[in-house]
Amino acid sequence: MASIAEPIARLIAELNKLPGIGPKSAQRLTYHLLHMPDEEVKSLAEAIRSLKEKVELCSVCCNITDRNPCPICQDEQRDHSKLCVVERPSDIIPLERTGKFKGVYHVLHGTISPAQGIGPQELKVKELLYRLQDNSVAEVILATNPTIEGEATAMYLRQMIHPLGIHISRLARGLPFGSDLEYADDMTLGQALEGRQEF
Repeated sequence: MASIAEPIARLIAELNKLPGIGPKSAQRLTYHLLHMPDEEVKSLAEAIRSLKEKVELCSVCCNITDRNPCPICQDEQRDHSKLCVVERPSDIIPLERTGKFKGVYHVLHGTISPAQGIGPQELKVKELLYRLQDNSVAEVILATNPTIEGEATAMYLRQMIHPLGIHISRLARGLPFGSDLEYADDMTLGQALEGRQEF
């Protein structure tokens, strides 16, 4: 990229690091940004800066939030006796969209994956077990993705939670194996929530 101006080459390289953005997409985005009005570019830059400065993890559920505790944890209308465990913050969005779940969440921030050197200690498992100590949770719904890592994580959590005497359920098998919650359609996800099974 010797013939391209350094700021353009640098932005292409940075955008190319984003998931789903290949070199050609990064180049198109860069030239689009170059021709955008200054105010729009500044607004985008401010939104990115604000994302990094103002977002933190909820001290209760480990979801990302700009208020601590997050709005879901603060909501007294929700059923705090039902706790849905998900892998990532982005998994909460499709579950909320179904309108079927009125409980609260816990975000693990990943799955157990020995091949990648990720064990339970790298996840928010300790925080989950701490939440279950006060006996206010009657049911834990394991909503990890139907992948090998998601299943391994669910099995591990079941072993840790079962001795506490808390009812444990798993999303029904309406979700295809190997897919992510983030990409499931609302109807499939709603049926999986309603048809969750003993685990």
